Amino acid sequence: MKRSALRTGASALLATVLVAGPLAASALACTPHGHDAPRAKALPSSVFAPYLDVTAVDSIAQTAKDAGSKYLTLAFLQADKPGSCDLTWAGDPAKSVASGALADEIAKVRKAGGDVIPSFGGYSATNDIIDWANNPANLTEIADSCKDVTKLAKAYEQVVTTYGVTRLDFDIEGTSITNKEGVDRRNEAAALVQQWAKKNHRTLEISYTLPSSTTGLVQSGLDLLKSAAAHGVVISSVNIMTFDYWDGAVHDMVADAEQAATALTGQLKATILPHASQAELWRHVGVVQMIGTDDYRSPEGVATDIFTPQQAVTFERWAKKHQLAYLGFWALQRDNGSCPDATVAQNNCSGIEQDTWAFTKAFKPFTSNHR
Repeated sequence: MKRSALRTGASALLATVLVAGPLAASALACTPHGHDAPRAKALPSSVFAPYLDVTAVDSIAQTAKDAGSKYLTLAFLQADKPGSCDLTWAGDPAKSVASGALADEIAKVRKAGGDVIPSFGGYSATNDIIDWANNPANLTEIADSCKDVTKLAKAYEQVVTTYGVTRLDFDIEGTSITNKEGVDRRNEAAALVQQWAKKNHRTLEISYTLPSSTTGLVQSGLDLLKSAAAHGVVISSVNIMTFDYWDGAVHDMVADAEQAATALTGQLKATILPHASQAELWRHVGVVQMIGTDDYRSPEGVATDIFTPQQAVTFERWAKKHQLAYLGFWALQRDNGSCPDATVAQNNCSGIEQDTWAFTKAFKPFTSNHR
């Protein structure tokens, strides 16, 4: 799935089968002050949490306040260099998890009654678009970079304890989704960190954000979920990115998203939730839209796949009716009309005429008030 340079693409009833296997023999990661951050409450059972590129705004908390979005999915946690097991925000060594980078901003979001979902990876972290010799950011998906499962699990634990979060999201695409070793390593580490959380009486959910066709996950996504099932990972939601199809067709961005999400319920039953009812399957489905224009342009350079605020209203009502687990979009910093008719997708505006925060207002009613 093609992406702009700095962007990606997108809680449920948990499965009753607990993960199995030995507990990770790692010490808990601590905040820079030597103790855990305050633990957040579990997220609502249906939550709207748009992606926010943390490199694109001066203040996460102020952006959330201005937009009126209580919940955010923060993009992206990545290793600082190839082979590293150390997590940073957007691959920036000056913004490491170990130093507690962004903790103050996250605390402000939580103080205002909201919360965040840290997201790992993103398309910019996959090695098919990264030139390590010339890219000073040194971005990489940590499960591809860190070859030691125990160290990888520690890195995930460190995010949980440093920021007090209750959900981790893995945005896996590009070559990362076809890297079988990385896929298995990620799932093995995720299972270990869920065991650690259970032992320490912490709420910890895992979500996956994956590329989609108009008929649901492609084979690489199905293989990833089969790996998760084999390793005992309990997945709260699978969030499909219903944009950037790159199939040359002109799409109805609402109808195709509904079709893909419906197909996903069957794919979940065939992989991670074989005994779930149809209602339970819907409660494990998430959808990530791209607001305005996505990355695809026709051979003539025309944006053909356009998601409008009016369509967002329609889709939010459909998602709420079906009780999906998660609704998001790429990305909050794009929710404005400052670049109408842009010839390429921009990271800081939607590419269409719109009121500022129009998409946020359309999706905001989706969030439930309870678990």
